[in-house]
Amino acid sequence: MLDWFASLGGWAWIVLGLVLIGGEMLAPGVFLLWFGLAALLTGVVVGLTGITWQGALLIFAALAVASVLAGRAITRRRGEEPDAASGLNDRGRQLIGKVFKLEATMTGGEGRIRVGDSSWRVTGPELLAGAEIRIVRVEGATLVVEKA
Repeated sequence: MLDWFASLGGWAWIVLGLVLIGGEMLAPGVFLLWFGLAALLTGVVVGLTGITWQGALLIFAALAVASVLAGRAITRRRGEEPDAASGLNDRGRQLIGKVFKLEATMTGGEGRIRVGDSSWRVTGPELLAGAEIRIVRVEGATLVVEKA
């Protein structure tokens, strides 16, 4: 089987690259694309140099790692941490900086506020009911607040 693959030379890598890029359309996620590009480049190198299948496999491995890392750098948003939430479907994060009124007096540094039809647990300084608070950050499902 390996001899058959090696006998195709660079064309085998080009076909593999096209199959991987086509597979990206069946399983979108922009991951197979980088392996497909590495395979295409390996096919070009093998076609130009005629190296052995072992050398081609090493070139493919190096190009695959390089292309995945380059792809991650390209697709990462500028100024944003990797895997950082964009705020979409993250209600707590959307509330940061907004001002609300406490529903009840905060005891032990904990209280509740009403946001729309939801009630949120808040932590912060001891404040009386009705005091205006500003949301500073989110810790899990708890909003950390300060006096506004």
